[in-house]
Amino acid sequence: MEHKDIDWSNLDFSYRKTNKRYVADYKDGAWGEGALIEDDTITMSECAGVLQYAQTVFEGLKAYTTEDGRIVTFRPDLNAERLESSAKRLEMPVFPKERFIEAVDAVVSANKEYVPPYGSGATLYIRPYMFGISPVIGVSPARDYQFRVFSTPVGPYFKGGAKPITIKVSDFDRAAPHGTGNIKAGLNYAMSLHAIVTAHNEGYDENMYLDPGTRTKVEETGGANFLFVTKDNKIVTPKSDSILPSITRRSLVHVAKEYLGLEVEERPVYLSEVGDFVECGLCGTAAVISPVGKIVDHGRDICMASGMEEMGPVTKELYDTLTGIQMGRIDAPEGWIHEIKC
Repeated sequence: MEHKDIDWSNLDFSYRKTNKRYVADYKDGAWGEGALIEDDTITMSECAGVLQYAQTVFEGLKAYTTEDGRIVTFRPDLNAERLESSAKRLEMPVFPKERFIEAVDAVVSANKEYVPPYGSGATLYIRPYMFGISPVIGVSPARDYQFRVFSTPVGPYFKGGAKPITIKVSDFDRAAPHGTGNIKAGLNYAMSLHAIVTAHNEGYDENMYLDPGTRTKVEETGGANFLFVTKDNKIVTPKSDSILPSITRRSLVHVAKEYLGLEVEERPVYLSEVGDFVECGLCGTAAVISPVGKIVDHGRDICMASGMEEMGPVTKELYDTLTGIQMGRIDAPEGWIHEIKC
């Protein structure tokens, strides 16, 4: 397969326009046929629902080139299901699961020369999203919607790749109790922007958000779930109704149990116990796992025993196993790898 002339090994995580994107319109109570288009611009009313009341949801997944040369995506059915949950919570129409997967396939196939070669460390990031496009002036759901999918080749989410990062305990809340923290809504990420800019200005890579009710329990970062490792190699992940259900985290939990034979515990994790863990990682689509070397809690350093030089051994084994499954080096559970016929 021919690839674009791109320095794949030095890509950063930023947008680069590709050839085509998918667009479908929801009007008069039904989704239209949808199509691939070349135009990357959007025309809408100044009073569109997305502009007035942030009525938008999105997903993120990647296309890879496997060791044997296939182009695949990873568990796109779960992305479709999560978009459905997000849409329902914001009173938006559901885009059918089968059509979601077909749209992703079509976009990847149409931009196949942008799928990085195997072993480059880069991937084709895919962004499905939906938003209210008809005018809304009173506070209410939009009448009409647009579902779109675009793709862009990307490198590692964090500049240092898999090097351990330093994060801080944030004074801000990511989500409200009984709010929208458990769905992938644009408004959640808008709320985190000031906090992440503040963290970066203070020299940190990310934030650790605590539960909004008591501010004693670990929730997640602005865009990833936490995963901790105990001294006896047990995997512990925070459990909360206001945490986004990460597909990567769920996959890592399965890998830990079924591939590595590790005990896994999903439970509330208190900030006061974080120092007892020996490894910490942030897991999500963009980075898979980013190791955390140090957590700063208002001047108090919580240093992971795994250190600041490299991933801890258990985190690395999880990372290597999951990426091995994604890249075709390790046999995948049934249904995890979705091959795209280009």
